[in-house]
Amino acid sequence: MHTPLYLDTPTLVDGFLASIGGTRTLALDTEGASFHRFVDRIYLLQLSTREQTAIIDPLPIGTPARLGALLEDPAVEIVFHDADYDLRLLHQDYGWQVRHIFDTRIAAQLLGLKAFGLAALLERYFGVKLEKKHQRADWSMRPLTEDMLDYAAQDTIHLLELRDRLEADLAKLGRLEWAREEFVLLEDTRWGADDSANAFLRIKGARDLSRRELAILRELVPWRDAIARQLDRATFRVIGNEQLLDISRKQPKTRDELATIKGVPRGLLESRGQEMLDAVQRGLAVPEANLPRFPKAPRWDRDPSFDARVSALKSVRDGAATRLELDPGVLCARERLEAVARKNPPSTAELETVGELRNWQKAVLGEDFVRALAPHR
Repeated sequence: MHTPLYLDTPTLVDGFLASIGGTRTLALDTEGASFHRFVDRIYLLQLSTREQTAIIDPLPIGTPARLGALLEDPAVEIVFHDADYDLRLLHQDYGWQVRHIFDTRIAAQLLGLKAFGLAALLERYFGVKLEKKHQRADWSMRPLTEDMLDYAAQDTIHLLELRDRLEADLAKLGRLEWAREEFVLLEDTRWGADDSANAFLRIKGARDLSRRELAILRELVPWRDAIARQLDRATFRVIGNEQLLDISRKQPKTRDELATIKGVPRGLLESRGQEMLDAVQRGLAVPEANLPRFPKAPRWDRDPSFDARVSALKSVRDGAATRLELDPGVLCARERLEAVARKNPPSTAELETVGELRNWQKAVLGEDFVRALAPHR
């Protein structure tokens, strides 16, 4: 195993990237700090070729532009484990769009492996045990310890060899094209437009609140988030969602009442207790007609046999999943079954128009789907 290089100057980074300019396969991982910071960003970039591993520290050097050119080169395959969040951060921070991806998590899922986390895969294929002690580390802190740097390097140092093993296994099962189709679809991964005005509706448990309680939560969430943004601190480190839900339900009118709510930080109660009480009063003052409500889900014109069609498709999917030794949700998620049921295609040619289905899913399930739907037309 090669010793990781720590690169924290433009000269060192450019020199390393120049030295790997001819590589056609590169393992990549990023470290953020969402557990600690309000706005997550990239605090480390780990890279491995087949001969070298390096850790780039972007804080002192800014955007490593030469790396962006490498990642966006369609001739260079970039290997991730669970690429989704890395791709979102790379696009958010640097505007990069990776063009040629191999995701070892997706590959493992398409092989039917039940344990597809990186630690489980490295132990399965190489007998390597990853330490977990820095899983919640604050990667924004400086200086980083040698221990932390060694831990970060483990995320890419074995990734290219793992990619090779997974690719070979996919090829044996005839599923390599399935994976390639999934990898291409990852290329457009990015965060959508910010909808912070409705962030309160996305809090787990908000659906259980009354509309009046929702109005209070609508006041509390942006208040809390503004403090977190100002302090650059993860929102739960200011005050947790569960406490905001409790305040919305109990509607305290005094500091003493507020103090009875379990988990409200004492420091916040002392420094900003009145602000919380003011938020409650604003929510209570909202006129009945203006109380928030959850947007209604899109209504589909369900005919009486819709559920029967979904059930028929699910039986086909589950049977195929058992035969292929795949998780049913990996083979075809429920929302895709519902898309097929709504279309109710009379032929495999008509099934081609169901945009939600992957091509490989149409090939594996298409004929059986059409056959299963026949009695429901």
